[in-house]
Amino acid sequence: MAETALTSTGTSITQPAGWRGIAADWSSDQRAFKNVSWGKAMMWIFLLSDTFIFSCFLLSYMTARMSTTVPWPNPSEVFALTIGDKKIPLILIAIMTFVLISSSGTMAMAVNFGYRRDRAKTAALMLATAAFGATFVGMQAFEWTKLIMEGVRPWGNPWGAAQFGSCFFMITGFHGTHVTIGVIFLIIIARKVWRGDFDVERRGFFTSRRGYYEIVEITGLYWHFVDLVWVFIFAFFYLW
Repeated sequence: MAETALTSTGTSITQPAGWRGIAADWSSDQRAFKNVSWGKAMMWIFLLSDTFIFSCFLLSYMTARMSTTVPWPNPSEVFALTIGDKKIPLILIAIMTFVLISSSGTMAMAVNFGYRRDRAKTAALMLATAAFGATFVGMQAFEWTKLIMEGVRPWGNPWGAAQFGSCFFMITGFHGTHVTIGVIFLIIIARKVWRGDFDVERRGFFTSRRGYYEIVEITGLYWHFVDLVWVFIFAFFYLW
């Protein structure tokens, strides 16, 4: 039999029976997403899939570390920098973390000014975020170079368990790629904001509608996700 349901106006509607009723019930859930733009919904789906990938990487790292019979290298020693004839543990990693977290602040302000239609401040803050991201990638490249010169390889390292090198290059390399892509995307969107593409409805990618500053927020979602992932990498790989 068909079932009767109430709409938001108080009138009753008849739901079809059988498979048609199931399809109608599932399709009615679209009402919950009527106010969500396609771009923002797709970004959330992408971030969810990326969460699964990073989770698998970190779980694989923890499994390798707990299962190996060879001592795992001490991160405080491996990632120490010598400054003034004194070794300072994790100093570079601490600076990298500070830079990336600071970039989340500038990105949040860029989104705020974007919705206020303040083109100059939005573009400047997005470029500042991109500069923070580029600085992070540069420091990560320095970290890679230092470890490679010290003998770290994906198949071994001079401090202990061979799995350390493969875990390090895989996790930090994948995250660094995300940051690099984010920096490029930030520069592209900042240029569009500065030129006023979102105000004059100039034809091109991400500027199909007048006043479509939501792309700044979508970019911010990606950037905040990248920053959040680094917090977990910092906690599990460098502090543990």
